[in-house]
Amino acid sequence: MDDTYQAYVNRVARMTLLDSYKSQVEHIQESPKFKPDAAGVRAAVPFPGYSVITPPAGEDAENVELYTNLHECQQQLLHELNPGAIVPLPADSFHLTVADLIWDSAFRDASSHNPEFEKQLHERMADCFAASKPQLAGGPPIRWLVLGWMLMTRAVGVSLAPADENSYKQIVEFRRSIYQNSDLIALGIEQQYHLTAHVTLGYFGDIGPNLKRDRLYALVSELNDRWLDKPQQLSVKRVELRKFDDMTRYYREPDWPVFEF
Repeated sequence: MDDTYQAYVNRVARMTLLDSYKSQVEHIQESPKFKPDAAGVRAAVPFPGYSVITPPAGEDAENVELYTNLHECQQQLLHELNPGAIVPLPADSFHLTVADLIWDSAFRDASSHNPEFEKQLHERMADCFAASKPQLAGGPPIRWLVLGWMLMTRAVGVSLAPADENSYKQIVEFRRSIYQNSDLIALGIEQQYHLTAHVTLGYFGDIGPNLKRDRLYALVSELNDRWLDKPQQLSVKRVELRKFDDMTRYYREPDWPVFEF
């Protein structure tokens, strides 16, 4: 289901062009993952599930420079736009999702119909990681580069492109080992999206008539320039099974499965 290497690079490159920003900004919507509380401050709503992700920024010593840079960019974007237009994510939660597993209503349904669901998910993910180790562990370094800002329908972040073909193939093969695993499929785990590697920095909040849409697409285009002379790199050495209750925190227990490339 995922693209070939060249098709992926071409697709994500188009997403960082000014014309793409101009088009996408017309389709942005308020994210249902954050709602105003009694005081009018947008707070995360329950949205439980599991993903396989790189360690969140607050726990990732390998990519401190990248995440510091992304936090600075996030703050600049917030400063330039209407207050409340974007709900920022905590900087220590920044990460790359390598494989979405199950979330929201599908997770609730699976858990309610099978009290052992989470235990079985942990066990089967551990088996999957172990089976993938001979083919995928110990290879060349996996490096992804920040290609530019990415405007999604309900969120904003930065898109990532592989530094080389091997970095792409390793991640795609790892995803395939999950999504084609019959034991995980039996639990209801299925691939629903093509890989579009990115780091989400915030979700759209108040996008009423006062939102400066022209300023938004111009600003993200300008922010891309800061990486021209100093490309930002994400080193992928370890991925982990993580649970989330909403979009602000991704956690795990010490005995939950991890995979080291």
